[in-house]
Amino acid sequence: MSLGHVREAAAGVGRVRKPGSAIANPLLRRFRFPPNFGDRRSVPKPGPEQAEPLSMSTSGLFRFPAPLTRIRTVSWGLRLWERPTLLSPGRAVTRVQMAGKKDRPALPSLEESELEEQFVKGHGPGGQATNKTSNCVVLKHMPSGIVVKCHQTRSVDQNRKLARKILQEKVDVFYNGENSLVYKEKRESEKKKQERKKRAKETLEKKKLLKELWESSKNVH
Repeated sequence: MSLGHVREAAAGVGRVRKPGSAIANPLLRRFRFPPNFGDRRSVPKPGPEQAEPLSMSTSGLFRFPAPLTRIRTVSWGLRLWERPTLLSPGRAVTRVQMAGKKDRPALPSLEESELEEQFVKGHGPGGQATNKTSNCVVLKHMPSGIVVKCHQTRSVDQNRKLARKILQEKVDVFYNGENSLVYKEKRESEKKKQERKKRAKETLEKKKLLKELWESSKNVH
């Protein structure tokens, strides 16, 4: 029943002068109106000191279940995972832990005292800022004799950071060989590549088999 029907029924009850009539009593019992709802003479008029704003809540007209009543009184400041605890008090709700990325193993550290660094002029596209500026970094690891050269950007600071990262990987391969981080990542990528190829091959075989079955069923009919 809509709110308009309720208002019409309430207005009809207000027009009924005899509260004991056959129409007024069922409506009063159904919507739980006070016994003197239809009697206009019994309602005192509020004076200046008794004048208060009238308010009517839907909980007085309708009887809602207890969980819905608790939902109506929930403050909007609560977080989303705290609201279900009001609907089901006996059930505990825990936060969802976000799965993070796998931690990458650390590369061997480099001692600055074991490094020999030079800045030379670069070459390639970029104009005068590249060809006439000493922003190319040449880094040498003295114990192993490994030399790397980095000129990926126009910034000397960025090239120094990149050169040290490249040198760390090369030093790791030099000392650890197949157990180095570079080799491990390469093996993992190759393994994933082979698995993708295998799944693609199996999917293609299933499609071919399905196509053959479809064609054979068409020939039978």
